[in-house]
Amino acid sequence: MDSELEQQRLLIDQSIEPSPPPFDPLKPATPISYPLKTLEELESRSYFKSFHYPFNIASTPLPTYSSLAPSRPRILVCHDMAGGYGDDKWVQGGTNEGAYAIWHWYLIDIFVYFSHSLVTIPPPCWINTAHKHGVKVLGTFITEWDEGRAICNTLLLTKESAEMYAERLTELAVALGFDGWLINMEVKLDAGQIPNLKVFVNHLTQTMHSSMPGSLVIWYDSVTVDGNLDWQNQLNDKNKPFFDLSDGIFINYTWQEDYPKLSAAVAGDRKFDVYMGIDVWGRNTYGGGQWTTNVALDVLKKDDVSAAIFAPAWVYESKQLPDFQTAQNRWWGLVEKSWGILNYYPKLLPFYSNFDQGHGYHFSVDGQQVSNDPWCNISCQSFQPVIDNSVGSSPDTIQVMVNFKDASFSGGGNLTFKGILEDHAYYTTGIFRGELPLDDVPIHFTYSVKSDGSSLLGLSLEFLSDDNKKTSILLAYDCMNELASKFDKVAITRQLNARDAQAGEGWILQESSISMKGYTLTQIHIVCYKSKLELNNLKLKQARKLGGTNLAQAGPSEFFASLGHITIKTPDQNSDFPPSTSWVVEGQNVSWTTGSSGSNALSIKIVWSLKEGDSSRFPTYNIFVVKQGQKVLEHQDDPISKVNEEYISVARVRTVYISDLVVPPGILYLKFIIQVCGPDGDCQKLDSCPALLVGVKGQ
Repeated sequence: MDSELEQQRLLIDQSIEPSPPPFDPLKPATPISYPLKTLEELESRSYFKSFHYPFNIASTPLPTYSSLAPSRPRILVCHDMAGGYGDDKWVQGGTNEGAYAIWHWYLIDIFVYFSHSLVTIPPPCWINTAHKHGVKVLGTFITEWDEGRAICNTLLLTKESAEMYAERLTELAVALGFDGWLINMEVKLDAGQIPNLKVFVNHLTQTMHSSMPGSLVIWYDSVTVDGNLDWQNQLNDKNKPFFDLSDGIFINYTWQEDYPKLSAAVAGDRKFDVYMGIDVWGRNTYGGGQWTTNVALDVLKKDDVSAAIFAPAWVYESKQLPDFQTAQNRWWGLVEKSWGILNYYPKLLPFYSNFDQGHGYHFSVDGQQVSNDPWCNISCQSFQPVIDNSVGSSPDTIQVMVNFKDASFSGGGNLTFKGILEDHAYYTTGIFRGELPLDDVPIHFTYSVKSDGSSLLGLSLEFLSDDNKKTSILLAYDCMNELASKFDKVAITRQLNARDAQAGEGWILQESSISMKGYTLTQIHIVCYKSKLELNNLKLKQARKLGGTNLAQAGPSEFFASLGHITIKTPDQNSDFPPSTSWVVEGQNVSWTTGSSGSNALSIKIVWSLKEGDSSRFPTYNIFVVKQGQKVLEHQDDPISKVNEEYISVARVRTVYISDLVVPPGILYLKFIIQVCGPDGDCQKLDSCPALLVGVKGQ
């Protein structure tokens, strides 16, 4: 009997997988984002000693034009999904091509990253892409349940302790590059603790403002001024003292129809600082959330207060049909229909978009696919298109979509246009709505197109003068007179690689320059049309087959074309890449392991910086490795010798950690190449880039 019990214990022990070692933030490892769970971590500044800290610094600053809060109702989005820190915790990117992302940034003013940890630090990917689109990002400080009550006893013990913890939160936000905090005190407090709670809120607001102008501290409607945990669902005398000490209040989401108007009256001239909560999951929220979220939004729009949309990842988590892309666009379409577009771009130059949403099945650089592995990294999002279907001479015949499956010019996506188009017809759809004032310097447009041959894409630009005069300009190549006549001006584009264009293969670069002094660029549309030359050649062939010389009549035919990227800049904004000798590249935390097959694995942190000048003017770096054996070394000066650069990842800070890179037997050196990329999307040629040469252990 005893032996049988022992055998059962052995079977049970063998079935239990060993638990992973506890997370040690000091130990080199694949960089991640993570929250702080104790006041001790916050007070000790231990986060700044973490191996992961430098990887979590946001690299994209908030544009200066977004510093001041707009004087209108605003939309705050509070991202709450599965406890936070999912695919987005992998700072250098993950492997889930279907990872959650938001790309409707033109409908958002403020983005809050939320979890139930004490100090929720937004992953840098969200900060980078939100800032690119002019959206502020807040972290969350939350206390809840019995543990939260104990935390508050320490936090609010004295005036000095309240101020000290406020200063620690400010220090975190400034160091990591996000724009403030949502404060959620979901605990009952003693009345005697309220004065120090006010000190905490006021000091946090003041230190954030002095350290980062334009920053925000927003109070959540939870504990009241008398210490009770009693959600008011409106602004009133129970929570207004905290509203008065901060930049706004996030009202709990179980409000009634007349509460927004009542709250606006209490707020007075600060009514836009009242953010009425809407739970997209629909938990006792006005209007029901989900697919009727617009019911609440319509009321808030009418009553002229701001909205706080909680957990829009409901669309993703609840697996809404038919698929995430379709459902996400449909849901945000409700927001746009209710409130309209809030943010416009381009506003500044250079302007670059490759339509990347931050995930994909492959990755390309300058028209060449460098990886066919699935990936996700929200930091890779470029400016997101604002797609609408305008009326052309052939309406509703072309489908427009962000395409992740087909080849990309850059990153992992493109805009694809496919359908049926009459030979002499055209179709137009908007992709960007801007507020770009122009002076006497010409602006230069470059865009990449891949098509089936006769299908072409042009740019339609709309301008508004100081006296409200509208002007439209078509940038196009080989277009019909019927199309050109629809616009005030036509600028013929120049094809940069005409040989490929004639072959109908690969990406074709189109470029043109225009001058519109005193005008503002307000809209960018894509124009779908057919090549005049290709159509004439096709009709001539058809006519000859029929034994005649008259050209065949125009008719409908298939249309297929992809837009890979668009760049707008002035002549002096070309990327001027420093030579490789201008950089210092170092390897740190080098670690080797040896496998049973004789292969080695390398883990290494690589850090680089310019010897002189501002390194921050380069926002992105592509990391490659060349594995050099004896044969490669013998022919490294031979221009015919093929060198295979293996793509590793994208870096948004000037450091990357490479973990367990497998090195087959026979490799003597590893050459890590840091490809420098400019804000206009241009990338330095690989043979001119800074690099680090690492000898293989034991070779």
